Amino acid sequence: MLTPMLSRKTALMFAAGLTLAGCNLAPKYVRPELSVPAATPAGPAYAATDAAGAIMPADTAWEAFFTDDRLRRVIRTALENNRDLRVSVANVAQARAQYRVQRADLFPTLAANGSATYQKSPFGVVGGGTGGGTGGTGGGAGGAVSSGRADIYSANVGVSAWEIDLFGRVRNLTQAQQEQYFAAEENRNAAQVSLIAEIATQWLTMAADQDRLKIAQDTAKAYGQTVKLTQDRFRIGIASELEVRQASTSYDQARSDIAEATTLIAQDQNALNLLAGTTLTADLLPARLEETSPTLENLPSNLPSEVLLRRPDIASAEHQLIAANANIGAARAAFFPNISLTAAFGTISLGLSNLFGSGTQNWSVAPSVSQTLFDFGKNKGNLRYAQATRDAAVATYEKSIQTGFREVADALARRGTIGAQLKAQTSLRDNAAGAFKLSELRFRAGIDTFLNTLDSQRSLYTAQQSLLAARLTRDSNSVELYRALGGGVTTTAPSGTRPQN
Repeated sequence: MLTPMLSRKTALMFAAGLTLAGCNLAPKYVRPELSVPAATPAGPAYAATDAAGAIMPADTAWEAFFTDDRLRRVIRTALENNRDLRVSVANVAQARAQYRVQRADLFPTLAANGSATYQKSPFGVVGGGTGGGTGGTGGGAGGAVSSGRADIYSANVGVSAWEIDLFGRVRNLTQAQQEQYFAAEENRNAAQVSLIAEIATQWLTMAADQDRLKIAQDTAKAYGQTVKLTQDRFRIGIASELEVRQASTSYDQARSDIAEATTLIAQDQNALNLLAGTTLTADLLPARLEETSPTLENLPSNLPSEVLLRRPDIASAEHQLIAANANIGAARAAFFPNISLTAAFGTISLGLSNLFGSGTQNWSVAPSVSQTLFDFGKNKGNLRYAQATRDAAVATYEKSIQTGFREVADALARRGTIGAQLKAQTSLRDNAAGAFKLSELRFRAGIDTFLNTLDSQRSLYTAQQSLLAARLTRDSNSVELYRALGGGVTTTAPSGTRPQN
């Protein structure tokens, strides 16, 4: 005959074995096929690069990708102080805590309790082997108690209504919550990549606005000299009032551009302060847009579409899909019986001094089974909801890949042509500068009219601004390609085999 201790251990080991051997009703997860072409587009807009020497942003720390030390310091400040990023970090902590709460349901919750009962019976005798006494103590718990009074003490450790997960309901709910936690981690990574890219773009924009202000100031100075020269010629009767008015309009336009650029620089600094989460010092702000890019330039092209799976936002969408798949298993398990176990082991005695003495052991094991017979379609509705949620998650995942493919393709198309555009804009600026010098000399020599000089001056101003815009586009494109290819946060594709935390 089994002893009480052996019986209790046998029952718990049997229940644990049933749980581990239980079936899983969730559909087998299969990653959806990529809903985009196998590789990024090729054509006149896409320049070919040496794949062997190209670097992948997802494999490169952001500190190495951005080469300007001031920009790196601004990014580092933002990663420490940006409030949106702090919210993302808190969301990860919340998801991790919720996963731990759900995972705890896989295991029995052990509780210890003690009690004391004081009672008096009008029959004058309790216990004494008369069988069954009050509280189930019977004759085995102690002798008779005079005057019909009994003091009963008990202490036990037990498990209350622990669900034996034969059909995988709790395991699937746990996996779903774990995938939500993984998705929150990827969302934090995506938020960091976006923050870094936004800071870099805003920093470059401020640098370009500083150059725009300098161009406007130099142009206003040149226009001012032209206005003065025209006014002097008008006073001596060589120039007409129309020429004075025409020169003044260009000068006024340059003055307006100075005011606009000054405003933009102030707004750029405000935007950087918000992104950084603090007020940046002047030594961290750009003074001009450098001739060389502040990022690594040997970025890849003609990429396989599988690289998109390394983007944090796409990895997050896949974790959401895996979670939805697991929820289907939990919904299916609701159609099967719910098996739970309540067990306790302890001691009970008619005297406190004998509570842990020999012969006072007390144990019980109470398995229970419940099966819903008719619920008016509740379980079926829950299953259909879980399946529809999975279908929506598939569509969301595929849309994320399509969006990522479009963003990478757009960035590569811009990168493939920006070199030629810069070369043309530089030549245009140089030719405009040469034309202005020649027209000014011809005007002073009385060969050309003032209108030719004024048109050349305006063309030079426009060419300078266009060249600046092209340089900003080149630098911003590198940042956009960094973001579109997953940034400097290395991620792994979901596999469901991450270590549990």
